[in-house]
Amino acid sequence: MARDHPARCPVSPVRNTLLIAASILLAAQGIVSQKVRVEEEVEAYPTESVDLRCEFIDGGGRTKLTQVSWIWEPIDGQRDNIAVYHPIYGQSFPNPSFKDRVVFLHNTLENPSIRISNLKMSDTGRYTCEYATYPSGNEQGTTTLIMLAKPKNSANVVTVQAETKSVVVATCEAMDGKPAATIKWLGSVGGNHTTNTTNGPDGTVTVRSEYRLVPTAADNGREVTCMVEQKTQERPWAHTVQLSVEYPPSVSIEGYDNNWYVGRSDAVLLCMASGNPVPTTITWTAASGAMPDTVEVSGNKLTVRKVDDAVNTTFICEVKNKHGASRHQITTIVIEEQRPVTPGPSSGAVIGGILGALAFIGIIVGIIFFIRKRQEDGEAPPKHKPPPPVKAGSSTEMLNKPSEPPTATETFPLRPEVYYETTGGEPVTNLDEESGGALNGGAPKVLDDSVKYDKVNELKDHANDGFRGNDFNHDQPAANISRGESFVSPAMYV
Repeated sequence: MARDHPARCPVSPVRNTLLIAASILLAAQGIVSQKVRVEEEVEAYPTESVDLRCEFIDGGGRTKLTQVSWIWEPIDGQRDNIAVYHPIYGQSFPNPSFKDRVVFLHNTLENPSIRISNLKMSDTGRYTCEYATYPSGNEQGTTTLIMLAKPKNSANVVTVQAETKSVVVATCEAMDGKPAATIKWLGSVGGNHTTNTTNGPDGTVTVRSEYRLVPTAADNGREVTCMVEQKTQERPWAHTVQLSVEYPPSVSIEGYDNNWYVGRSDAVLLCMASGNPVPTTITWTAASGAMPDTVEVSGNKLTVRKVDDAVNTTFICEVKNKHGASRHQITTIVIEEQRPVTPGPSSGAVIGGILGALAFIGIIVGIIFFIRKRQEDGEAPPKHKPPPPVKAGSSTEMLNKPSEPPTATETFPLRPEVYYETTGGEPVTNLDEESGGALNGGAPKVLDDSVKYDKVNELKDHANDGFRGNDFNHDQPAANISRGESFVSPAMYV
């Protein structure tokens, strides 16, 4: 049969309040009961000194102090007394490692603070100030001593040879620091780094970083910076190194201007070499054999005192360093007479000259086009053909009569035989021979372009003969020609 469990009573809010108040009282009692006042943590540096303070606090004055002791507890080790003070028996320093390095600052039980001098990294640990009291027994307080060490920083370059694999080209080290340092690299050479740490026997840490890349000749002389950050340093430590990449030499010859003419003096060739290490051996030779007598060599400089056919040859410069040798040659051609040396125009002047020439040509073409256009407009035939002449007395006086009557009048009469030729090469009309209609009342027939020009020329000659044989009398009245006697309108003399 199942057993019935008794019902639980709910916890009242009042009970919770009482529990919280009791906890606060117990905490306050623990604080009050702490009668030994010390510092929780102290930092110090090797070779320096540190004060460890201790003070006994007795609110009622009922506690009797009999003795005070300082106990050292290393990180890895056992507790050991390093200083003892008794009001009757005086001071004692039982630990030989602290002898002559520890002293009491005050010769009283109430304030038994001590000073430790010539600190070592091994002094790191917990230091407890402990009182022997009556009637409460022992009272104590503990201070943790943290030993800090400034690292010894350094950065160095590693000389390497140009190759195709990644190698160490620089190192950076923060040695014997506490706490451990952080190392960073700054640079634009495209390398990477690796870092490792080593713990020392006294608690210090050495951090070492290596910078690696695939070295080339172009990397020689480029810079990388090592930066060390650590707690004991007010600011980061930084040091820049220049990479040292060794490579075989490269060489070129300069100074030849293609103007070595017979009789020229002091023509110079320079052998320009680069390499790491710097090439120390430079050798000049001539492809033709022995060096010409007019040639002088001094280091990387070859001087031809006087140019003649003997230097019409090939000069060779060879340089060496410990990684190899390199050579370069140049063929000099001796000419009979000096060539004028004129400086070439700059690219900007050339471009400006071309643009100016194009603009000038464009202006000339425009002017020529404008002149020819005006000439063509002046020589072109009229837009409309003038009407042909008609017989006098006809019912229709003119084909295609213009909108306005002509204003010109006849001044001098012509002989009936004179032929009137229209301007612009219009066909001639001969109504007597070609007209098929009546003289009166019929429209004249206009000659088309098929009229033969030999007949026209004949009529021209006839008309000219008439002009030459006729003397005009301005006082004579104009001849009256009846409508039936002539088929050509009277000509107008202009």
